[in-house]
Amino acid sequence: MLPGLSARRVPTARLIVNLLAVDGRTGPPVLFVHGNVSSSLFWQPTMLALPERYRPLALDLRGFGDTDAAPVDATRGLRDFADDVAALVQALDLPPAHLVGWSMGGGVVLQYMLDHPDRVASVTLVNPVSPYGFGGTRGVDGELVAPDGTGSGGGAANPDFVARLVAGDRGEDSPLSPRQVLLAHYVKRPLVPDLVDVYVESMLSTVVGDDNYPGTGRPSDTWPGFAPGDRGVLNTMAPTHLRLDGLPGVDPKPPVLWIRGAHDVIVSDTSLYDLAYLGSIGAIPGWPGVEACPPQPMVAQTRAVLDRYAAAGGRYDEVVVADAAHSPHLDRPEEFLAALVGHLDGA
Repeated sequence: MLPGLSARRVPTARLIVNLLAVDGRTGPPVLFVHGNVSSSLFWQPTMLALPERYRPLALDLRGFGDTDAAPVDATRGLRDFADDVAALVQALDLPPAHLVGWSMGGGVVLQYMLDHPDRVASVTLVNPVSPYGFGGTRGVDGELVAPDGTGSGGGAANPDFVARLVAGDRGEDSPLSPRQVLLAHYVKRPLVPDLVDVYVESMLSTVVGDDNYPGTGRPSDTWPGFAPGDRGVLNTMAPTHLRLDGLPGVDPKPPVLWIRGAHDVIVSDTSLYDLAYLGSIGAIPGWPGVEACPPQPMVAQTRAVLDRYAAAGGRYDEVVVADAAHSPHLDRPEEFLAALVGHLDGA
């Protein structure tokens, strides 16, 4: 915990949520929502750098950080997480908040926006998961590659990485150690963040199991041979459970900032975590070809949904941060902060 920040566990109607806050701040709340295999600790520098006129807050989602390790019902998409955010907002009696969601947290924020648009002052999406989830879709409209969502969900997790989370691996000896995954994929090499040890501990706070990360899976007759289950984190983003393309119908329509690193290899049209893309480059055998199983155009899908949001009367801005990867708030903090503050001030 950096000086100037404090944490407390807040009882809500759903579970006890760990909340990080900048000491002594008042003003409009800015609520930060972290991504998968991380926690609120990734937001510390951004929170402290936010102008004093804002009240920065960051929560740990269920099963991450110091929030209760409640089970995740993936059949609800990301709604378990979004409902937890709503319960925290209610417990704190917050006015409409500015919401900032990173990666999976971007999907959580969009789900909250769909369910409670009148409680949102603005939305900032940081390298967000596609509105059609992660894996198993084709084209900008998120058409399922197979009815069972093959190639997505809990079965997509690398078992070595999961085992290293369970073991509390803090080393550098494997490209699948949490530290090396962070340095290779969360940020853009050669950056080594000042708080790298803190971020590794944050990753290791992830609760591992069928009800949390990564979740369950089931066999599939379609390549790559597995389909999403109904429990756990990765299945919340399976396209059979998650669709966030209803944004054009939201009323009122808060302004949206979409900010992303140009070199993201996690949420990308050529994602190293998309098994269809890995198959297309020969990294996974048996790929049936682009007609049967094309790589998911994650960025193009997000842009298509936001374009429809704008056509329906909403407003969004896309900011691409050069020389940044999946975490532009870590790679290029000054550029990120300038874009975020400009968005907040203009909301």
